[in-house]
Parts: sequence; structure tokens; C-alpha cells
Amino acid sequence: MKIMLLAAVTLDGKIARNELHFVDWTSKEDKKLFFDTSKRAGVLILGNNTYKTLPVPLPGRLHIVLTRTPQEKESMPGAVEYTDGSPGEIVADLEARGYTEAVLTGGAQINALFLKSGLVDEVWLTVEPLLFGVGIDLFRGVE
Repeated sequence: MKIMLLAAVTLDGKIARNELHFVDWTSKEDKKLFFDTSKRAGVLILGNNTYKTLPVPLPGRLHIVLTRTPQEKESMPGAVEYTDGSPGEIVADLEARGYTEAVLTGGAQINALFLKSGLVDEVWLTVEPLLFGVGIDLFRGVE
């Protein structure tokens, strides 16, 4: 299974100003890339804080949402599924269901978790001509 980390970053390497910052600052080209790539893959893997920035689940995609407390969330099978599984368990489950690729879309902790697990096959970055100064880096907890 191919895992593509897809992210937009500022010139100073930030993916958001804070954990609740909706990605409304990216270019139309980045939005098109995200829309097309995630639609083709059919699966988004993201953390709960990143998921909460979406106004609604994106149609035609399975959202695998990592959280420490999946039992407290209400999954919608085939659309939004909460898990506390390891990256390896998540990938194995998706492969068993017939998926061949997934888009990893943050946040920083989830990106680092998959990178440390050796499961990221490709990294696609859109570098936007902005500076946030402070905010969330592309990875958190990578040394």
C-alpha cells in the first residue's frame, strides 16, 4: 500500500497557525491537488484535531481519524472511522479492505508517527509564499 504525505507548508515550515486553524490559506492549485489526490486514493488518514478543522467529511473518501479515545467518538462506517491503532495496524486493515493507497494529511504528530514507522512512501509538499512566524511544524516529535 502506498502512503502519500500531502501537505501545504509556509516558507517557514508551518502547516497551521494553531491546532484549530482551517487550511483556508493555501492556493487554489494546492486545494485542487488535495481534492484530486485524496479522491483518487479514496482514503484520508488524519489526526482528530485536523479532522475537527473540516466543516464536513469530504465525500467519496474514507476518513481514518486517529484519536486516543475512539470509544468516545461516533464513527460512520465507510465515511469516518475513529481508531487508536498503530500506523502498521491501520495500513494492514486498509490493505485487507482492498485499498492500495492513502493520503496522510496531518497533523504534525500523525505525520511523525507514520514517518517513524517507515510507512510514508511519498511526500508531496506545496510551499506557499507566506510566513506564519509561529505555529505547527510539519512534524512533531521527530529528532
